[in-house]
Amino acid sequence: MEKIIKAAVERGASDLHIKAGDVFRARIDGKLVALTRQALTPEQTKAIALRLIQNEAVRQDIDNLRDYDCSWGATGIGRFRVNILRQRSSFMIVMRVIPFEVPTFEKLQLPSVMNSIAQAERGMVLVTGVTGSGKSSTMAALLHQINANQNKHVVTLENPIEFLHRDLQSSITQREIGVDTDSFSVGLRAALRQDPDVVMIGEMRDAETIDTAMKAAETGHLLISTLHTPDAQTTISRILAMFPAEEQDTVRIRLAESLAAVVSQRLLPRADGQGRVVAAEVMVCTSTIRELILEPNRVAEIPEYIAEGREQYGMQTFDQHLADLVTGGRVTYDVALSAATRPSDFALQFRMLRTSAVPDRPPTMEMAAVQESAPALSDGLSVGFEFLDS
Repeated sequence: MEKIIKAAVERGASDLHIKAGDVFRARIDGKLVALTRQALTPEQTKAIALRLIQNEAVRQDIDNLRDYDCSWGATGIGRFRVNILRQRSSFMIVMRVIPFEVPTFEKLQLPSVMNSIAQAERGMVLVTGVTGSGKSSTMAALLHQINANQNKHVVTLENPIEFLHRDLQSSITQREIGVDTDSFSVGLRAALRQDPDVVMIGEMRDAETIDTAMKAAETGHLLISTLHTPDAQTTISRILAMFPAEEQDTVRIRLAESLAAVVSQRLLPRADGQGRVVAAEVMVCTSTIRELILEPNRVAEIPEYIAEGREQYGMQTFDQHLADLVTGGRVTYDVALSAATRPSDFALQFRMLRTSAVPDRPPTMEMAAVQESAPALSDGLSVGFEFLDS
């Protein structure tokens, strides 16, 4: 098992999929690829699950296990966030690779406005995106920026703990759900009694957690969390929808007052075929944005005001950032066009941008194609799983 996992990590895998009846698979540059030829048996996946679970009580009761989250690490291989689940009465395991090194804004190539967001004294900063869009890395980079430059007490609530933060300028308390506290909502209520300056919640999953998070922001704390939403406009609508209709007007007022910024992101294949790059929408809550949140019929205007606030506030829409990535040669025009929020508007704006940048030349839409072919699978990975044979 370790050899296959190590080989996947060395090829740049972000996730590993281990399922009875299927081969080992890994997500590399956003694509799920096979690592072996031999399918795993239910007995083998159960044996792997037992090796990954550190809690002895859970191991003893594995036959009754349905869904379980934990972390696992091995010297010379890496650390992983592990989800063990049942499917077709057998086990499946999904392992998310967690780098040992905490990422930085510079390494992730995030927009410079992130430095200003990290300096916020209070309010909610939400990092949003679909599963696998790099939210955890961006949130870790945000905490690292605070840790390296400010004297703060940071409390994190994670399930499980992913990046391990060393105390630098700040003191960081990392708590794992199910190990150090019972739930996000319980841990968050407790965190407010622990003299925090910054509280990080791995994910806001329900109205109770969001309500407590807004209370934290309202009482002078910086609250950082994630949501599975594609952009700022949808994030606001999703938060409101989590509450009963009779409470939404009050929640709208509280959200307008407490929200500090929303960073929404997607990962796109690089033009050179070497990994992926972040495309981000950044909304900073200015007085105008707060007014739009307060008026239900004007939330749809938010993207327009984000675009207009680029020069003064450092905000940017996805399409603005996509244009930057194309002109900088980091993604191809075709990839950017397919990822654009409004493809037809993006094509027009990009054409105008190219025309203004190079007035004596006709704009070109052709960029180098992304090389999609991956290295051939090593035959050494297609051997059997002797370490699991009984």
